[in-house]
Amino acid sequence: MGHMSETATGPGDYQSLYRRAFEQYGVRALWNKRLLEEPAPADALVVARALRIEGDREARFLAERIEHACRAAL
Repeated sequence: MGHMSETATGPGDYQSLYRRAFEQYGVRALWNKRLLEEPAPADALVVARALRIEGDREARFLAERIEHACRAAL
């Protein structure tokens, strides 16, 4: 029981992935999005969609993780 696996993340985890998306891809892929203090899963999914469209392969991988975390939070 060392580290937390991807599937065992807490309900708020999409928020940390959401923030990471802005840190890593804000200027490139999310230039027209606003970083919200308390994003809802729907807000994070909007960001994930933008990552898929505007981002590279790494961005699409992060989008996938955001979508997974949002489904887990719902």
